[in-house]
Amino acid sequence: MACSSGHFGRVSVVSGTVCVVDELVERVDAEDRVLGVVSRREAVREGWLHRVGVVVCRDRQGRFLVHRRAEQLSRFPGHYELGVGGAAGVGESYEQAAARELGEELGARAAVCLRFKFLNRGGLSPHWLGVCDAVLPEIGAPDPGEVAWHGWLTESELRRTLQQWTFTPDSHEIFGRYLACRADPASSRRGCS
Repeated sequence: MACSSGHFGRVSVVSGTVCVVDELVERVDAEDRVLGVVSRREAVREGWLHRVGVVVCRDRQGRFLVHRRAEQLSRFPGHYELGVGGAAGVGESYEQAAARELGEELGARAAVCLRFKFLNRGGLSPHWLGVCDAVLPEIGAPDPGEVAWHGWLTESELRRTLQQWTFTPDSHEIFGRYLACRADPASSRRGCS
């Protein structure tokens, strides 16, 4: 029996049969222009560019949120991560993808603002990575299937742990680019309040 796929479905039950449903994403070119719609699995397998939105979360004291990915995840299980995010669905902006993932993974809601994007060649496959930021007043209930641990680190603590803990491949680049963007007054005012 064939399973119908939803926009962002992960698992679907059809007549008692459990089916894994892949996400649909927009395949994009080197200029981040949409070429068509493909499954995320296909984009990763073929090395096709697609979009991923992440959010760097800080608290009111300026500390960075770091989390450890759950051990059962297929991508980078048990690795630490600076950004919370995932693939942008069809018609979804970087900000929308990051905000959705923030809710799904951490049970948190916040105003998310795109700070910059870059062509990320690290990780499983190349993709455009839109890095957003947000101030989180609190974290809801993290999804234990996604997040095994989370904590707040100062900038100096984060610099140290990036050298000591096993982070996802893009966390180092996100952190370096985020600090450079924050230091540039013109880019920090662009599009966000």
